Amino acid sequence: MMTPKALVAGNWKMNGLKASTQEITRLNDLINTSGAKCDVLICPPFTLISTFAGLGAENVAIGAQDCHMNVSGAHTGDISAEMVVELGCKHIIVGHSERRADHGENNDVVNAKAAAAQNEGATAIICVGETIEEREAGKALDVVISQVKASIPQSATASNTIIAYEPVWAIGSGHTPTVMDVQEMHKAVREVLMSRFGASGAGIKILYGGSVKASNAPELMSVPNVNGALVGGASLKADDFYGIISAYDEIG
Repeated sequence: MMTPKALVAGNWKMNGLKASTQEITRLNDLINTSGAKCDVLICPPFTLISTFAGLGAENVAIGAQDCHMNVSGAHTGDISAEMVVELGCKHIIVGHSERRADHGENNDVVNAKAAAAQNEGATAIICVGETIEEREAGKALDVVISQVKASIPQSATASNTIIAYEPVWAIGSGHTPTVMDVQEMHKAVREVLMSRFGASGAGIKILYGGSVKASNAPELMSVPNVNGALVGGASLKADDFYGIISAYDEIG
């Protein structure tokens, strides 16, 4: 079975100013010096995409945290996939739990945004995950599988789609699921992808996210069907983030 090359992605959320450029430069230098056995992506706020992409940091790809489902129009404050792709983004996060919760984005909206990203030639990183109430009620698998199935658009292919599983209750909490919980969920997601895409579904990355840090990254990244990480706060500082990237030195 084909195993995709791992991706460690940093979601900066609403953090970062122009001074943060030094973190991208530092991260690129660390990879130049010590190497990286995975692909590396940073998704900064919209205000920093152009600045970061213009640095020419060859070891650090730059992506976007969201996009609108339409190419253009009367959508004050929104940004289209076409706009961020023009700036150099090749990945766009859609359906993050904070967007689902704070902005009421359901699976249909996430599906449309993923399609918008893919139609512009970008890879959609489709986020899924259960709340603590859903997990405690024994509904975690059903909720996540439903999200995966409903959020992947018709335009999806094995090469333009990434799934990021982030249990909502683990994001920024310092708590993580057990290794067995992560393994069970990623195996279930893989089965959905294989059903949808056939053999090529084995090559679709499934990232884990939720309180990932250097100390737990080797264990989490070693879990079958975990093909990298979607990292929040720990991606804001180059040295912290590189500690997670370096987990793949231990894994081999």
